[in-house]
Formats: sequence, structure tokens, C-alpha cells
Amino acid sequence: MTYSWRHSVLSDRHSTLGSSLEDWNGMGTAWTYDKDVQDDYVAIRTRAGLMDVSGLKKLHLVGPHASGILDYATTRDVRKITPGRSAYAAVLNDQGKFIDDCILYRTGPNSWMVVHGAGALHEVLANMVVGRNASLLFDDDLHDLSLQGPVAVDFLSKHVPGIRQLKYFHHMQTTLFGAPVMISRTGYTGERGYEIFCKGENAPLIWDSILADGKEMGIVPTCFTALDLLRVESCLLFYPYDNSEIYPFDEYPAGDTLWELGLDFTVSPKKTNFRGAAAHFALKGHERIKIYGLLLDTDAVAQAGDVVYAQGQKIGVVTCGMFSSLTGKSMALARLLPSFATEGKQIEVHSGQEVLKGITHSLPFDDPQKTKRTRKD
Repeated sequence: MTYSWRHSVLSDRHSTLGSSLEDWNGMGTAWTYDKDVQDDYVAIRTRAGLMDVSGLKKLHLVGPHASGILDYATTRDVRKITPGRSAYAAVLNDQGKFIDDCILYRTGPNSWMVVHGAGALHEVLANMVVGRNASLLFDDDLHDLSLQGPVAVDFLSKHVPGIRQLKYFHHMQTTLFGAPVMISRTGYTGERGYEIFCKGENAPLIWDSILADGKEMGIVPTCFTALDLLRVESCLLFYPYDNSEIYPFDEYPAGDTLWELGLDFTVSPKKTNFRGAAAHFALKGHERIKIYGLLLDTDAVAQAGDVVYAQGQKIGVVTCGMFSSLTGKSMALARLLPSFATEGKQIEVHSGQEVLKGITHSLPFDDPQKTKRTRKD
């Protein structure tokens, strides 16, 4: 990868496991290890996996005007997010088009942590703090270790009192192996999982201790690419890889609406005063595509960019595909014409020289009631 000032202190661990540290979001990231990615996928679905997701950008926004800034910048009513709670939110431009998503963590009355990926939120907030009583700090020392899977809570309960009572989208300040951490019950896998935010100097201790102490429970280090398998099953979108920035419309500039992406739920009920709100509401009913699932009659994997056909016409494009060794199914996320984004329509995916047959399928494929990630025991 090209030289970057963003650096995970765990890079030596990833290199030892066989990663060449490919770039994501300006940081060398363990896209792969010297093992089958299916092993990592199975570990997270059946036991637990530990992943370094420190390439996410962490911002601290503090001051009397911090809440007002976030309330306008995002689609959530931040007044309902009390200290210790968090929320998934979308960020729009003035045209009502999606430009980023994030998790908002309220850490105090006038203090927030905002975590986002590769979109434009950092620039948006940097502009909004100008002239206001608020400060924005980009924190690349803070590392994010994601422990995901059904035994994650069993492992953490041995070390963190009260972790079983931590609700979905809540977080707590505590210690782990003697190091100060913030543990959030969030993640990007569709499983019950936790993100452990720690200082860079403590990340190696926490990483090594979890893997050593959790080995008998089947906890293993897992690579970033495993998220593609998990997110297809769980319908978790990845900006810009599922968006028109990568798969442009023929006659429109890049930019998708929340209605097209199925993210309109991120707009808090009755909230109308946020950036791009008027355009957002006006665009309802004018969807050009819908994100929808494909279930294929094969063990081959549909590739990003493969064209989807039905009834003799092009109806969409695959954004991410996967094969599950647990279910024996080949699945994909796709951008489809709205009229074809319904259950059970016969489709063909043209993948190189192959034609993969299948049907349209509702999302998510795995755990449609989301009972795993929200479980209360």
C-alpha cells in the first residue's frame, strides 16, 4: 500500500498472521490472513472472532453546541440519545443524497464520539464547528477491536462486571486486563458483538490477552474480508461499495436516496430539520433502484459489478456476493430496478463467462428478526 500516516499498532500482529496490510480508509488493514476466509466467517457465526477495525475514523465533538451540530448534520434526533447510549445515523448532502453513515456515541451532556468510515462526515463536521462553541478532535490513537459472535458475551463476562446487562446500542466505561476501555454493544456482523475502544498503547495487550484467554472458547483473529460474507447475509451496507459512487446511474450524478438504500429508518420519527431534509422527503416515491437480495442456484459467488437480468432485460448490478459454507447457499446484494425488488422473481447473473441462475430474495438472509444481535441474557 502507499505510505499513510494512519497506522494500527497491531500491524505486526497482522503481518505475522499473513496479511500484507492493504489500504482501507488510509490505514493498513488486514484484508486477509493466511487461511480461508470461510474459517473466519464460521468462527464469527458459531463462536467469536476478534477483528481490528481501527481504520474506522473516530471523532470527538465536545462543547455546548455539539448536540445541535450533530442534530442538524445527521438524521437522528440526538435529544433522545442519553449518555451511555448510541445510535446509527445517516448523513445527507443538501440534495438529500446519502454521503456517509456513522454511530453516534453520547459520552456526556456536552460530549460525543462519532465513528464513521470512508464518507465525508469529518469534513461536514469540521465546517460546522466553525464559529460555534464546539471543538472537533480526530483521534487516531483510539483503536477499535471488534469481538463478534455468540460466545463474545461469555468471554467478556469473565472480565467485565455487568457486560451481560449492557443493552444493544449502549456502551460503558470500564477496564479490560487492567487497561481503560469503552465497550460498546455494536458491530457489523449481525451477531451479538462488542467493540472495544482502547488507547493505542494498550491495544497489543488487549488483543493478545483476548486471543490467549479465549482460545479454549474458539475465539480466533479474523480478517476484514470476512465482513463481506457477514454483511451480505445480514444486509449491512458498505459505503461506497454498494452505492452509485461505484455503480453510477446512466443519466444521473452519483448519490443515492435513503429510500433507495433502505435506510429511511435512520430518520427519527417527526424529525424534519436536518441537512437535506426537504429534498429527502420530496424524493420519496421516486426511487430509481432498490437494494435487494439474490439467492443463486449454485456454489459460485457472484462478483461485484456482475450484471443482473430478468425477462430479457438488464435489471441491476451485484454489489457484493458470498457463499456460505454453513448454509450451502450463494447470496448477493444487488442494486435492482424497484419493480424487480420483490420476493421470488427469476433472475440471471452474468458473471464472466458464466450465467448464474437464481431468484430475488428479501433481506436480510440471516436472522431477519435481528434476534441474535439484540438478545437480552
